[in-house]
Amino acid sequence: MIVEERNKWENIAEYLLCQWQMEDMIRAAGFDMPLIRRTIIEGCDLTADGKEGLMRLYEDAADRMRSEGVAAKGHLRRNTETLDELTALHSRLVDSPSEEQYRSVYFQTLPFIIQLRAKSGGKSAPEIETCFTGVYGYLMLRVQQKEVGDSTVEGIRQISALLTALSVKYKEIYVESNTEKEKGKV
Repeated sequence: MIVEERNKWENIAEYLLCQWQMEDMIRAAGFDMPLIRRTIIEGCDLTADGKEGLMRLYEDAADRMRSEGVAAKGHLRRNTETLDELTALHSRLVDSPSEEQYRSVYFQTLPFIIQLRAKSGGKSAPEIETCFTGVYGYLMLRVQQKEVGDSTVEGIRQISALLTALSVKYKEIYVESNTEKEKGKV
């Protein structure tokens, strides 16, 4: 299994953030694959085969971005579908009385989600999308070495806790249950 797929099943939130970063890196490089090879791929601590596999991932993503009409902005359909799936799971978990622990993390996070929405100019997006957008924005500020206030760091920590809890539930429901089904077929 290639690293990308393994990461998807191990931590779906981290996977999605990496996918968004890949999209942005392709755009920043102007879809110039030799530039991506020189500036991104060659700097990775991977075997030659690993670097070639990673290069193929970037090439595939770039091709899909062009064909799906998201070369300038937006996200690949597979990433949007993943976000939609996580949003639906989040709604089910929040509505489930048996998910007390998840609901507790959610209610602790809700004030920070509301603050993020207010900062976004009132953009109406699902809560989980707001969380991902907030964490991704924070990561980009860190990469740019921009100063981030303590209250923002606190909010991102709490939002990250929610996304971690969601990722754990996703893995339990979609990965471990499918593994158990596969074991039963043997």
